[in-house]
Amino acid sequence: MKRTIRTVVAAIAAATMLAGCGATSQADKIAADDNIISFGIGEPQNPLVPGDTNEGNGALVLNRVLFTGLVATKADGGIVNENAEKIEPNADNTQYTVTLRKGLEFSDGTPITAESYVKAWSYTANVKNAQKNAGYLAYIKGYEDLQKDGLKGDEQLSGLSVKDDTHFTITLNEASAVFPTVLTFMAYDPLPESFYKDPKAFGQNPVGNGPYKFKSWKHDSQIEVVPNTYYTGYYKPKNNGITYRMYTDTNAQYADVQSGNLDITSAIPASALKHLLNDKTVKAYSEPGPVRVALGIPEDLKHFSGKEGVLRRKAISLAINRKAITEKIMNGLASPATDFASPVFKPYSGSLKGSDVLRHDAAEAKKLWEQANEISPWDGDFTITYNADGTYKETYDAIVNQLKNTLGIDAKTDPIPTQKEYITNAYAGKITSAYHDIWGPDYPSVEDYLTPIYASGAIGGRNYGKYDNAEFDGLLAKASAAASTDEADKLYVQAEEILLEDLPSIPIYNTNATSATVKGLKGVSFNWDSSPTFWSISKQ
Repeated sequence: MKRTIRTVVAAIAAATMLAGCGATSQADKIAADDNIISFGIGEPQNPLVPGDTNEGNGALVLNRVLFTGLVATKADGGIVNENAEKIEPNADNTQYTVTLRKGLEFSDGTPITAESYVKAWSYTANVKNAQKNAGYLAYIKGYEDLQKDGLKGDEQLSGLSVKDDTHFTITLNEASAVFPTVLTFMAYDPLPESFYKDPKAFGQNPVGNGPYKFKSWKHDSQIEVVPNTYYTGYYKPKNNGITYRMYTDTNAQYADVQSGNLDITSAIPASALKHLLNDKTVKAYSEPGPVRVALGIPEDLKHFSGKEGVLRRKAISLAINRKAITEKIMNGLASPATDFASPVFKPYSGSLKGSDVLRHDAAEAKKLWEQANEISPWDGDFTITYNADGTYKETYDAIVNQLKNTLGIDAKTDPIPTQKEYITNAYAGKITSAYHDIWGPDYPSVEDYLTPIYASGAIGGRNYGKYDNAEFDGLLAKASAAASTDEADKLYVQAEEILLEDLPSIPIYNTNATSATVKGLKGVSFNWDSSPTFWSISKQ
């Protein structure tokens, strides 16, 4: 399936309304202001539209904050109904019938109906509208028809049918047992009618249906959201709002938490990792997380295609000392990668066929590199591109040094200043070197580590490396049509083993979910995607 995805890492859960009426005293106002949580992010890459946001900064503001979908996720990845009263599959999982809860409203008080979903999904899927999350709708029948030339932009997905205000059906291209889980991603959120009048203006001042409503966006400075009094869903907040403050320097972000000028950061600079758990100026958190860091190598990069390319990819993988990086740079707050997914999600085993290519073996690395030289002698240098406003400089500096020392080649890094610029260049095909391939899942399934990044249909989207393997695609298709998630998981394991043979990207490590907060915050915990459960956090 054609899929496009956002990098990185993650989405925040949100908050519901504050009860109260009548005049507000000055004391009450001070108390409310004191219970607003400030969180550090970078400037979102895109306007705040669910179908057009697939990077971490924007997702943190939208997903389960300004918008929610048919289903919600618990902190452990479990799924519960949100806007849906029920979602019923037919016998072979090719069609789902949705019943919405009655009385749902957007933050402007307008009703949420079946049409709010069907129209929004069709708009996102329609190629004329150039939405970055369009590929997520590829599950639905009629998606390919909306990828043709000459469309007006208002054509509808043929697989969606509205019965009345609270009922609609979803017909898929093929059977999918995992589809209800996919619905947790924000590409499947509804949109109000006001969106279609001026999508561009809406992206700067969105009207959502989540536990918060939009208040303001001062670009490159901050975004404010406040409780949505029309929200009646799953998330029960204990704070009075979130202020997202923008940073381009993780050191400055962390320093602001240390000084009490920022409540929470999940961007811990490498310089702080070593002493994070012992830093008495902050309250530190660390637990296993789902974010996987890998070194992507494009299929069309010189010396990295065909048999020569496989030999060089394996040589580079064996030259990387993951244990040293996770211990000395990540200071134990990450674990060496053993496959393409994460230990957080089943069917993780840590011992897949071919996973020995992820061990450190300098002698074998040199041997494979020389075998590749016999096919075509190496020339030039090996360059790694990443975004400089993240926390990965030390990781890639270490990898460059390891490649120099083990393979005897010229290697260097080529950082791009911001994540926003990095992702824009990646989608435009302007990164012509090895690259920082970070991934945090959009929904709690191992499938989300495979299809969005490595399926041939995602070339031109999140498949930055242009990986194309028919056998791999075939296994994904079989897994999608499986009768159960257990059967699908067995096929996903086989698909991972193909990736371990081809190494379109080279897994490095899985990061822990880490955060630093000011002291005194209550209810700090983490979602399945490693983001803080903001709805549970308060200062009172």
